[in-house]
Amino acid sequence: MTTGGWINMLLSVGFVTTLFVFCIARVMRGPRRDADHQLAHVEPIEEDEADQR
Repeated sequence: MTTGGWINMLLSVGFVTTLFVFCIARVMRGPRRDADHQLAHVEPIEEDEADQR
């Protein structure tokens, strides 16, 4: 393999490995305790308002 091929392969594999480690670390750390926002939620629908939405 040429030098350019080795550089391209090392950059690609390095990027994917770094992204994988970052994602695993985020999952293992859990949610932030100081987060001011919540996940989106659906408000309950009253039976008489169901057709209006």
